[in-house]
Amino acid sequence: MAGHSKWSQIKRKKAVNDRQRGKIISKHIRAIQSAVREGGGDDPSANLPLKNALAAAKTDDVPQDNIDRAIERALGGSEGGDYEPVHYEGYGPAGVAVLVEALTDNRNRTASEVRHVFSKHGGNMSGSTAWQFETKGVIVLDAADDTLQELAIDLGAEDLEPVDDGLTIYTSPTELYAVVDGLQKAGHAPEVSQLSKFAQTETELDSSDADKVVRFIEALEDLDDVQNVYSTANLENAELVG
Repeated sequence: MAGHSKWSQIKRKKAVNDRQRGKIISKHIRAIQSAVREGGGDDPSANLPLKNALAAAKTDDVPQDNIDRAIERALGGSEGGDYEPVHYEGYGPAGVAVLVEALTDNRNRTASEVRHVFSKHGGNMSGSTAWQFETKGVIVLDAADDTLQELAIDLGAEDLEPVDDGLTIYTSPTELYAVVDGLQKAGHAPEVSQLSKFAQTETELDSSDADKVVRFIEALEDLDDVQNVYSTANLENAELVG
C-alpha cells in the first residue's frame, strides 16, 4: 500500500465535496435509502451496506436529521426512488484506468451520462478495470504519536501512513469497524472512517495530464447518479489538488 499517494486523493475529494455541499448530501441520502432496502432494515449492526453508508455520511458531516428522514422514507418504501447499484469501467485522459460506482433508477440514463463524460474528456468505456483496484478500510486521525500507531497495529491495522500532523490507517474491509471501535474506546475520534478502493498500481502523470484527469473525475462526480469515482492516477502533480 505504501507510495500510492492515497491521502492526496482523499483530500482532493473532500475539497471537491465542500464546494458542492447540497449535492453531496443528496448522494449520501440516496446511498442510505438504497442500503436500508438492500440490507433489509434500519439496524446498522445487522445491515453492513447501511453501516458503510452511515460511516461515509458521517465523514462528510451529513446532518443527523437528514439521515433519520432518509431511513424513515426508505422504510416506508414510497419515496426517494428505487435505486440499484451499477458500475462502469473504462479509461480516461492519459490512459488512466477508472472505476465509477453509481446508484440509479434508470440504467439507460446513467450509462448515457457517464459515457458522455468519458467521451468529452478523451476517454472511453471499454475494457475491464475493476481488477486494478482493491477495497480497503481507511481511517484518518488528527494525531500520529508512537502510542497511537502501536494501538492501531494492535487493533488490526494493515498499514499506517503519517501525514503532516495526522495518521491515516488502512485495514482489511472486514476489520474497519473493529479498528474504529477500538480507537473510539481509547478516546480517539476519527475524522474519516469508510471503505474505499485504491489502485494496486498507479499511473504517473505530469502536471498537464494530472489536471486533465482531475477535471475528468470532477465531471463524473458532478453527475447526480454517481456515488464514487476511483482511478489509477497519481495526482501529486495536479495543480488543482486542494
